[in-house]
Amino acid sequence: QVQLVESGGGSVQAGGSLRLACAASGYTYSGNCIAWFRQAPGKEREGVAAIYTPSGPTYYSDSVKGRFTISLDNGKNTMYLQMNSLRPEDTAMYYCAANSPVCGARFRAPFSYWGQGTQVTVSS
Repeated sequence: QVQLVESGGGSVQAGGSLRLACAASGYTYSGNCIAWFRQAPGKEREGVAAIYTPSGPTYYSDSVKGRFTISLDNGKNTMYLQMNSLRPEDTAMYYCAANSPVCGARFRAPFSYWGQGTQVTVSS
């Protein structure tokens, strides 16, 4: 049984940083696309970052480019999203997703597995 478990969410002031983690069990991050999505209340889910495992390329939405970094620790089978210079508009539930055959900045390819989500709240 595949499980993706996110951690690292929380509340932070604007300009601060958080690092989200997504640990996989029953699944190995290798040879496919993994990604982070987010969904704010009343808005559609949007992709923010993706990487074709194990080492790239990476893709970012325009809204987070230059501030967020997606990475993968193969030894721990865990992916990360480092979020710097956070803004109130980054407030959302963040989800990790895995096992898509295609990676791209449009984040439209289907993902087989999803985590349960971790809340990120940025106050001004």
